[in-house]
Amino acid sequence: MATDRDNPASAVSRRKFVTRGAVAAAVAAGAKASTTERRDGNIKVPPEVPASLTEEPRPADFPMTGAQIFARACKQEGLAALFCAPGNYVVINAIASEGIPCYGGRTEGMMCSAADGFSRVTGEVSAASGTEGPGFTNMIMNIGAANAARSPLLVLASNMTLALEDTEQGIQRVYQQPTTEGMKKYGKRLISPERVHEYAGYAFRQLKSGVPRPVHLDFPGEVARRRFESSEELRYFHDKSKYRTDSRPHPSAKEIGKAVALLEKAERPIIVASAGVFYSKAWDALKAVAEKADIAVVESGPSRGHFADDHPLSANTAPGALLSADLVVLVGQYCMPNIGEYSFDPDIPYIRIDPDAADIGRNLPIELGIVSCERAALEALAEALPPKKRPSWRDELAAARAAFESENDEHYRQGLKYSEQASCVHPAVIAKGIGDLLYHGNVPRDQTTVVSGGYGVARYTRRRLRAFRPGQICNGAYQYGAIGPDIGYTVGAGAAVQQGTGPQAPYKGAPVVAVTGDAGFAYSGMEVETLSKYRIPAVIVVYNNNAWGVWRSGESGGRSGTSRAQHMYLFQENLRYDKIGEALGARGEYVTKAADFEPALRRSYEIAATEGVSTVVNCQATKEFWSARDYPPGLLQKVEPGCMSYYH
Repeated sequence: MATDRDNPASAVSRRKFVTRGAVAAAVAAGAKASTTERRDGNIKVPPEVPASLTEEPRPADFPMTGAQIFARACKQEGLAALFCAPGNYVVINAIASEGIPCYGGRTEGMMCSAADGFSRVTGEVSAASGTEGPGFTNMIMNIGAANAARSPLLVLASNMTLALEDTEQGIQRVYQQPTTEGMKKYGKRLISPERVHEYAGYAFRQLKSGVPRPVHLDFPGEVARRRFESSEELRYFHDKSKYRTDSRPHPSAKEIGKAVALLEKAERPIIVASAGVFYSKAWDALKAVAEKADIAVVESGPSRGHFADDHPLSANTAPGALLSADLVVLVGQYCMPNIGEYSFDPDIPYIRIDPDAADIGRNLPIELGIVSCERAALEALAEALPPKKRPSWRDELAAARAAFESENDEHYRQGLKYSEQASCVHPAVIAKGIGDLLYHGNVPRDQTTVVSGGYGVARYTRRRLRAFRPGQICNGAYQYGAIGPDIGYTVGAGAAVQQGTGPQAPYKGAPVVAVTGDAGFAYSGMEVETLSKYRIPAVIVVYNNNAWGVWRSGESGGRSGTSRAQHMYLFQENLRYDKIGEALGARGEYVTKAADFEPALRRSYEIAATEGVSTVVNCQATKEFWSARDYPPGLLQKVEPGCMSYYH
C-alpha cells in the first residue's frame, strides 16, 4: 500500500494494466489538455503515511487489552480490511497492529460505505468503525445500505464508559444498539470484559454463516482497555473451530428431483442469480447448470459478474425476454422483492433456493422451496439435470439483447444531437464513452472494476456497463436509496483491487472507474483525498447537471404544484468539481463538449494505470436533459441490465 512515489516497484507492477496502442497515442495527443496544475501546489503525501503502511505488524500477546484480544480474533478470522475515520482509537489501533489492512478517511459514513463496497466486490468480511455520538450517527444511512445489500459488514463503535452511563458527560445518553435496530443481523454492547473473545465469536458466527448482514458491536472503555495477564482470565477463550462451523446445508435428493421435474417441463426457464451465488462462490456451478440444460440467467444484487454478460444464455442485457420466462429459479436472492417488482409474468411459478428457511415464501408465493447453500444446490442440479437444448429460448435471448443494444445506440444518436444543441454533454454520450473504453478498446474487458452510482445518469450508464467476471460491478443503489455513497464505495472497491482480495486477485493494481452525480459528489467528494493519500487509482465521472435529479418536482405543475419550491432543487450552474478534485490531490478534467469526453476519459485511465493518480472528470450537462418533452426519452425508467438491481 506504499505510494508509487515511495515504491517504484508498485508503479512497475501497474504498467501491465496500461492501455496500449491507440490509447497511448490519444494520451500523447491530448497531453496539453490534461489538467496537472495540482503538482505545482505542493500537495504531497506525508512521509508518515508510507512509513506506517510499510511497518511490520506487531501481533499482541499476553498481557493484552480487551481491544487487542478482539483484534487478534479478527485477524484469525480473516477480517479483510478496516475502514474508519479517527475515533474508537484503542480498537482501531489494535486492529492495525495485527496487520489487518486499514484505511483512514474523512467521515465515518463514507468509510462505512467503503467497507460495504469492499465486501460487495470481494465477498469477504470487512469492518467499519465509528466513535460514540455524532461519528456513529454519521454511519446510519450507510449501515442501512449495507443491510439492504446483505453485506457481511462488521460495525465497531466506541461507547465511552459504563461508569458514565446515564450522565451528560461524553454523550452517555446515546445508547447505540437501538439505533441500528432493523439494520443488522446481530448487535451487542459489550459489558463484561472477560467475555470479549466470546463476543468476537458471536460476531463472526453471524457474519460467516447463513445470510450475511451487518453485525454491530459497542466497545465501552472498560472493555477495550481492560488488561488481561493471561488467557485464564477470559471466559470462552476458544479457537474459531470450537465456536463456529463452516458446514453448510445441502439439498435433499427429493427436493432436487422436484426441481429437475419443474425445469424439464419448462420451455423458457430462467435463473435469477443474486448475492448468495456470489458469496458462496458458486459461479462455476451456476454456469454448469445453465449450459447443461439451456437455462437463461439474469443477475440481481449489489454486485454483478457471477454470470458473464457475453454468455449466450445471459439475460442481463435482454430485458425484453424476461416476460417470456415460464419458470423462475431464485438463487441466493436475499433481499426479496414484492409482487410486481420483478419483470416477470405475475403468475409465473418460482423455485427459491436459500439458506434461510424462514425467508422462503415471503413476498412471493413459491412452487418449491429448497433450504441449501447456493453452491451445494447448484452443484446438485448440475449433476441431476439431463442435458437439454432450447434453441428457441437462446434465439429469443439473442434477439432481446440485440434490441437492447439497438435502443442504447439510438439513445447515443439522440445524445450526440442534444449535446450539440445544448452545448454540453448528454448522459448517453457518457455511457457510450465508458463502455467503449472499458470493453471495446485496448483495455482487457474483464479488467476494470466499476462502481455504478448516480441517480439520473445511472439510467444511461448502467445500460452500457458490462461484467465478465465475479465482482466486476458494484451496484451502488440496490433496494435502498442511500444518497451519495459512490466515492465511498470507490475507496472500498479500489482498496480491494489494490490488495487483490478474492475475485479481484487477477486484476491487482488496476484502476477502478466510478460514476456519480453532482448531488452525490457533495456527500462523498472529500474521500477523493482518501484515494489520493493511499494512491488508489480511480477515474470518477461526475455528471454535473446543476440540480438534484428530481428537480422537476419543484416546477409549476410538478409534485408541489408551485414554482415557489423550485429553488430548493437547483444548484449554481457550471460548478467546478474537477477543481475540488485537484485541491484534494487528484487530477481534474472539465468536459463541456461531447467530443472531448472520450479523450479525457482515456487520459485519466492511462494516468491512473501508470501513475496511480485519480481523476475527477466533471461532465457538464443541463438539468433539462431529464425532460421527456424537450429531450426525449428524458429520465429513463428502465435502468437494467440485470433484474431488480436498482432501487425497487
